[in-house]
Formats: sequence, C-alpha cells, structure tokens
Amino acid sequence: MAITNPRPTEPTLSVVREDVEGTCPGCGQRRLQAYPVLSEAGWFDVVKCAACLTDVRRVPGPKLGPIELLADRI
Repeated sequence: MAITNPRPTEPTLSVVREDVEGTCPGCGQRRLQAYPVLSEAGWFDVVKCAACLTDVRRVPGPKLGPIELLADRI
C-alpha cells in the first residue's frame, strides 16, 4: 500500500518575521526583524537587518525548530 502526501498548495515556504525596534550597526537603517533560521549548526533565533542582513542577535533556538513535541508540554 503506497502512502502519498498531498502536494502543498502554497507556492513557497515562508516564516513570520516580527519587527524589532533598533538601528542596524552595519548600515544604520531601522529595519530589524526577528525570526528563526536553520543553519549547519542547527536552529537559531535571530534579529537581522532586513536591508543588509547583518546579524544583530543570534541565539540558539529549539533543537527541532518549529516542531513542538507533546512531551515538551508536560
């Protein structure tokens, strides 16, 4: 019996970005945003400049990123 997954209806993947107060140390613009990213070292919660992508803050995020295990709620 073959199990098939439905094809996604969204044309692209996206993440919610939250605006953050502050000024970019790299370019001086006030366009900071916070969001999770996945890199070769795992998940991180970052604040980046939307204009030049300078990292303003980068802290380790949850090990599984957006996946929340039921055991973590207990």
